[in-house]
Amino acid sequence: MSKLPFAISSKRVLTPSGLTTACVVVHNGKITEVFEGDRTPDGCSVVDVGNSVVMPGLIDSHVHVNEPGRTEWEGFETATKAAAAGGITTIADMPLNSDPVTTSYEALQQKLASAKGKTWVDCAFYGGVVPGNSGALEPLARGGVSGCKCFLIHSGLDEFPNVSEDDLRLAMPIMQKLRLPLLVHAELCHNPHHHDLSENPSSYKAFLNSRPRQWENDAIDLMIALCRQYKCAVHIVHLSSSEALPSIRAAKNEGLPLTVETCPHYLTFAAEEIKDGDPRFKCAPPIREAENRELLWQAVLDGTIDFIVSDHSPCTPDLKFIDEGDLAKAWGGISSLQFGLPAIWTNAKRRGATIVDIVRWLSAKPAEFLHLSARKGSLAPGYDADIVIWNPEQEFGISASMIHHRHKITPYDGMKLFGKVEQTYVGGEKVYDHGKHSDTAYGQLLLRTTVESQK
Repeated sequence: MSKLPFAISSKRVLTPSGLTTACVVVHNGKITEVFEGDRTPDGCSVVDVGNSVVMPGLIDSHVHVNEPGRTEWEGFETATKAAAAGGITTIADMPLNSDPVTTSYEALQQKLASAKGKTWVDCAFYGGVVPGNSGALEPLARGGVSGCKCFLIHSGLDEFPNVSEDDLRLAMPIMQKLRLPLLVHAELCHNPHHHDLSENPSSYKAFLNSRPRQWENDAIDLMIALCRQYKCAVHIVHLSSSEALPSIRAAKNEGLPLTVETCPHYLTFAAEEIKDGDPRFKCAPPIREAENRELLWQAVLDGTIDFIVSDHSPCTPDLKFIDEGDLAKAWGGISSLQFGLPAIWTNAKRRGATIVDIVRWLSAKPAEFLHLSARKGSLAPGYDADIVIWNPEQEFGISASMIHHRHKITPYDGMKLFGKVEQTYVGGEKVYDHGKHSDTAYGQLLLRTTVESQK
């Protein structure tokens, strides 16, 4: 942590009262004061970043780091360095695709040990709900997970099987008692033959048709009904189907503890624009049509969708089958951890959104979901000095040479986006500076039991 106080000043600082000229004072990892106007503090150094935007660090609450066991897919060092380069100061790691999967207290301890000393940004963790592990949920909660995730369809890994409605009825009362959210991959497979792409494995349209909107719609309707019955907080991850939005709106109006996220790829790309034989775009649920994308954007803008996450899910290049263009064989996941801010900003500003909206979707609301809103998601005294400095007007091109993910395969490669991240601070320490990272990993492991004891 910073031994001496310092300050960051700019003509555009996002304070709790809005975007204004201000100076943010940092000491011992915390924001101690925020001076609005031209006033600067006495007795400490001031970093003047001119007209660059200074705002709270972003929080990505849906990341597959894959360590331990599949570090060749990503790993804590590369994932958190990519996060820092994208202005993200906190991530939450999913219980798969690591090996072992995080479905027991013992597996959580292995994951924490593997992460120690390797995180350039703060990191929270989720447990998993699988058939037969309801007895592990309370120990996972004691271990500090921020929630537990389940799949209603095959996860892609046999060691993380999907749950049935009976499994949910066992788990949800426990989750409600523990006051932890149940994160749900919401697809219900009505016809396994939908997965058969053997006749045309390179066709994106065939892949899209293999995972129809109805699967999401029905899964979300089931989760709303169970949420109503058990009053367990339910979080729908990576919403793709706009047809589910009326049910979601009705559930929220009813007062049910339901939250929803979507991802930059659903808000950026459209099925009509994806060429056949390009597995970089394969994910589940799939990227759908342009009209679906616009309805998702409306739901983000009106607050029906609570926040936006990356669902960063990388793999080794051979598992993408790029040369073959085989969408049936390819791993389903999009690498995007570094590019959430520019991708969302580029698309949001043309729809009339503001930087205040960006911070709500990418920082404040995820902080609230992770029970971190007392210390993250705002530039205010007493908050962690997690700060991103960026230029929203600067356009830049994405190329493999500037990607910090372990592997450089991403559908964003070659795109031009607005919003270049210049510097990122985590706990008052500069972890990213114009393309270069700090030598030291300053990120902390955020365990919910510890976080709540600090309130």
